[in-house]
Amino acid sequence: MVLGISPDTPRKHQNFKKKYKLPYTLLADVEHKVAEAYGVWVEKKFMGRKYWGVARTTFVIDANGRIAKAFEHVNPENHGAEVAEALRH
Repeated sequence: MVLGISPDTPRKHQNFKKKYKLPYTLLADVEHKVAEAYGVWVEKKFMGRKYWGVARTTFVIDANGRIAKAFEHVNPENHGAEVAEALRH
């Protein structure tokens, strides 16, 4: 099962899913509680400005609910193939 989660609103998720024809469920973590629990709600810096946001990360959760693998600093361009390869092993 594939789930996507971010602090975006449900409406933004619907639009994103439709635009990219995504076949999986997107979950809204508007208050970033899940992001905080997984340690991916972090302070970021861009052009000297500091702000809080999500460190783009993928977690593979095993059948027992444990993190089997974590991919940090994800590049969306080739990440799907990278995850698919990890799931084959």
